[in-house]
Amino acid sequence: MNLLDEVVGANPVWVWLLALGVGGATLGLLLLLRWLALRQLQRRIDRAPSELVQLLRDLVRRTQAFFFLAVALLAGSLALRLPPQATRGIEILAIVSFLLQVAIWGNRLVTHWVNREIRDHLGREGDAAAATTLNVVGVIVKIALWTVVLLLALDNLGVNITALVTGLGIAGIAVALALQSILGDLFASMAIVVDKPFLVGDFIVVGDYMGTVERIGLKTTRLRSLSGEQLVYSNSELLRAVIQNYRPMTERRAAFTFRVPFSTPLEKLARIPEVAREAVEAQALTRFAWAAVREFGDHGVVYEVVYYYLSPDYSAWRAVHGAIHLALVAKLRELGVELAYPTWVVHTSPAREDRDGH
Repeated sequence: MNLLDEVVGANPVWVWLLALGVGGATLGLLLLLRWLALRQLQRRIDRAPSELVQLLRDLVRRTQAFFFLAVALLAGSLALRLPPQATRGIEILAIVSFLLQVAIWGNRLVTHWVNREIRDHLGREGDAAAATTLNVVGVIVKIALWTVVLLLALDNLGVNITALVTGLGIAGIAVALALQSILGDLFASMAIVVDKPFLVGDFIVVGDYMGTVERIGLKTTRLRSLSGEQLVYSNSELLRAVIQNYRPMTERRAAFTFRVPFSTPLEKLARIPEVAREAVEAQALTRFAWAAVREFGDHGVVYEVVYYYLSPDYSAWRAVHGAIHLALVAKLRELGVELAYPTWVVHTSPAREDRDGH
């Protein structure tokens, strides 16, 4: 009897050799493919650096040898006739290896995202507090990723994870109830960092208070008010409020009213809108909208003027707004019109005895 035809473990020797060859060839092919991929990606990086290509190179580098070995073992076992327990064991080994490899890839992707966001915040916005929050977010995501992988691996190993998941759920609920306020602020901080309703340096209005954002922390956000004091808001409270953010403004709409006496001649009343236009357009970065009679007030004819200041700078706008008022007063005086002020006219009738001739 030929040695290759001898049966060992329910399989002839030549089948074992075939399985060994298939496994070795699979392992060699996977290692060769990784080497070729790394070489090609490195060449592309040398020619034209790209963040995406660098990420792909890092993912290929982090493809572990144990994953290749598990795939090679699974491929070789397909040529063999093995007991069900052995077949199941190899399948479990391959699945667990794949889950661990996915976790390693996911861990690198999370690190890449966190580092990119931190770089953007520090470089473009100078927001170190947001960078700290992103680090915490990255740690939480990584913990969740490895927890899911561990549970899936235990489930494939035949461990009943139902009780474990239930216990973790009950413990998580208890912790969440105990730390409800802190966790609420923490997740609100993550929402602020990711959604960016405002950034450090933005001027915002929250309720009756306004100020410049100085710091976005894990639990609180701090503003510096116009009068100098610091305003501290919990992140969850801040997100529940209506926030007016002036940073996205490209221009500022402004409106004001003034009164002239009822005794002003009609031809001068008709010229006042043009006078208001001249006062507005004499200032830089302004766009006149309209000026017209708004109503007849208690003490004179009320005019309304609307214009746009073509910059979000509040301090600069206040200076221009004041200059427009002064220019309007000067032009009205040139026209011979004074601004109205509260006056009352009292009409009296003769006394009764005077009416009777006594």
